[in-house]
Parts: sequence; C-alpha cells; structure tokens
Amino acid sequence: MLWIKALHIFFVIAWMAGVFYLPRIFVNLAMETDKNTTARLLLMGRKLYRFSMWLSVFAVLFGAILVYMQYGVHMPGWLHAKLTLVVLVIGYHHACGPILKKFERGENKRSHKWFRVFNELPVFIMLAIVILVVVKPF
Repeated sequence: MLWIKALHIFFVIAWMAGVFYLPRIFVNLAMETDKNTTARLLLMGRKLYRFSMWLSVFAVLFGAILVYMQYGVHMPGWLHAKLTLVVLVIGYHHACGPILKKFERGENKRSHKWFRVFNELPVFIMLAIVILVVVKPF
C-alpha cells in the first residue's frame, strides 16, 4: 500500500504543477502582443495541458486504488469532501482546454487580471484538500 500511496503523491504533485502553471501561461498570453512569443506560449500551453492530463489520470487511478484498499465503500465524511474537491480540480483542469482553444483562435476577451484570479483558484482547492487529508476534521 505504501508504493501506491507514494505513486499517488508523486502524480498529484506533478499534475498540480501543470494545473498551477497552465493558467500562468494564460496570464502571459493575455498580455502578449508579439506573434512569435504568442506562438511559443501556445505550444507550451498545448503540451502542458496534454501532459498534465495524463498525470491526472494516474493520480486519480492510484487515489482510487488507495481509497478502495483503505475504506472499500464505507468512506468517512472528510473523504467525501476531499473527493468533491478533487472533482472540482478535474473540472478546472478540463475548463482550461476550451480557454486554450480560444487563445489559439485569437478569441480571448478576458484580461490578464482575470487570469491572475483564475490562476489562484486551484491553490485554495489544493490547500483545502491537504487540510482534509491531514487533519481529517470529520
């Protein structure tokens, strides 16, 4: 079980790095006017989105194995809350795909300030997840 937990933690960290950085690329894209730099940022964004999507699959897979091994179908309340937040992070990550497509088509209407706020959302969700896992408040 410790191997599964180690792999879960590794893939979560790697996935979250992508989830934290991709919106930062959006901030830069929203401010950029140079076509060459924009093309480079779009390439980085596409690659990061795809790569972090695969990392999320493994994070969720190893997490599901851990939940099954430890609790079966009788999960404590804190775990229900954690899994709800994980679904929110998955939704956030998936929402980045259409945003990236808008940048590729030159259709983005949002400012870099909006993306700076958008960039902070997964940080707070991840903080709540860590607190739930470590403190197990209920």
